Amino acid sequence: MVISIGPKMTESEHAAQAEQHNDAEPASKQPPNQDKVKLEKWYIGSIDQGTTSTRFLIFNGLGVPVASHQIEFKQMYPHSGWMEQDPSEILESVQTCIEEATKSFTHMGRSTDDIKAIGITSQRETTVLWHADTGEPLYNAIAWPDTRTQSIVRELKERKGADKLQDICGLPLSTYPSALKLTWLLRNVKEVQQAYDAGKLMFGTIDTWLLYKLNGGKEKNVHITDSTNASRTMFVNLHTLQYSSEVLEFFQLDIKKIILPKIVPCSDTEAFGLLASGVLKGKRITGCLGDQSAALVGQLGFEPGMAKNTYGTGCFLLYNVGEKPVMSTHGLLATVAYNFGGKRKPVYALEGSIAVAGSAVKYVVNNLKFVDSSDKISECAATVEDNGGCYFVTAFSGLFAPYWIDDAQGTMFGITQYTQQGHIARAAMEATCFQTKAILDAMEKDSGHKLTELAVDGGMCNSDLCMQSQADIINIPVDRPVMRETTALGAAIVAGFAVDVWKEFEELKEINKEDRTIFQPRISHEESGKMYRRWTKAVEMSRGWLDSDLESASQ
Repeated sequence: MVISIGPKMTESEHAAQAEQHNDAEPASKQPPNQDKVKLEKWYIGSIDQGTTSTRFLIFNGLGVPVASHQIEFKQMYPHSGWMEQDPSEILESVQTCIEEATKSFTHMGRSTDDIKAIGITSQRETTVLWHADTGEPLYNAIAWPDTRTQSIVRELKERKGADKLQDICGLPLSTYPSALKLTWLLRNVKEVQQAYDAGKLMFGTIDTWLLYKLNGGKEKNVHITDSTNASRTMFVNLHTLQYSSEVLEFFQLDIKKIILPKIVPCSDTEAFGLLASGVLKGKRITGCLGDQSAALVGQLGFEPGMAKNTYGTGCFLLYNVGEKPVMSTHGLLATVAYNFGGKRKPVYALEGSIAVAGSAVKYVVNNLKFVDSSDKISECAATVEDNGGCYFVTAFSGLFAPYWIDDAQGTMFGITQYTQQGHIARAAMEATCFQTKAILDAMEKDSGHKLTELAVDGGMCNSDLCMQSQADIINIPVDRPVMRETTALGAAIVAGFAVDVWKEFEELKEINKEDRTIFQPRISHEESGKMYRRWTKAVEMSRGWLDSDLESASQ
């Protein structure tokens, strides 16, 4: 995710941080039973393929990034509510980032021989279909925020068995999961239907597509996914982590006509294959997991009750619930947190998904043109003391957790002649903070436990103003790390475990723990409660803006 609303670290600063870390960290801070010198010279590459940008980072064994490269790629919006991406452009962005980051790495005098493995993390529900004979896409990738399937969702909610789905897969029927995107593609794209009828239709989320192509495409035919990404399709039984025949039958899919990827744990020495070309040709890919799971791993959220909130294009709060899935009754999702495989059991999470977070900042920049870049939005918001009574329900893709209001659209309330640009900018950032509050309340009801602190990462957390607002609204401390590439770090960690860079979670306990910033609440419970009640009223007033008989091009 490229959205940043505060100062962000450059590649040279990453390198300087690594040198400072190497020189200054006290011996008492080192992970037990580890050779620090060895870890400093062992490296892991991490592909971080996000919603609007791709990056490749190289971490040393102490969890410090020493080289990186990032590229934005094109977003396509053919109709209102639609969001598409070019699968080939995404692949090219990954390959370019690997080349450029590795070039920086070797220019520092380091050797690629010291890169022990590659990890990959990616946007999750975004769906790609390709033909088994050609290995080429049959349509653009339909991105996870896309809402073209709203009418299909309404239709399927009336189908027999709809009420049983969430207990099997952990996800509600909504525009969010991959299953609905596949349904639309089968109904609307001739080439997809033809490939399906011929038994040649290959299905995947972005991780599967990238692993397939990075391994050499149809020649190697590595068609695989990990359990965290698989759990976002709706096709997987969350209890067995295998495809559910009941769910596939509900979606009227013939398993003989569609080729689904094999599901494996996140950390594996062989299953994900190796890079077939490029400067790191032959390097093994030994870790793979969805971006929000990666962020939880990168925040070292290995104990039940730990949680993190990632502020990217969307905002995603994951709460570790342990080795048994918890099915939410308060609007949250049940999902796989991580699955290291071997003797370790899968770990599950409750998730609150917010469709629009950093993308609201981009809207203020690109559409309203209040400022000329995302990193200046905080300056604009700081020109006023508060939101001036302005509330911005950023329902550009409906509202996700815990509301699940598909017919909401972006609405702004409380505008008067007093309202200035700063009020609207502040309201855009606060929208994510209020939705985070709603998710935390739902998590407390589902889990029976109240969080005492919230770990954060992602582009929006660069803003002190935004994080202070978050602490004020949820009335608990917000904990921000210095090194905020926690998603990429999570992918590096699962890859590193497969090749024994680390063997126990205890060895990671000091990674990225120094000099964290804690934002303490500065307003009273009464004041934050009053603000939240106004937000809740605004959410209710945003319902029903999408009238089904006025929709077009949605079936």
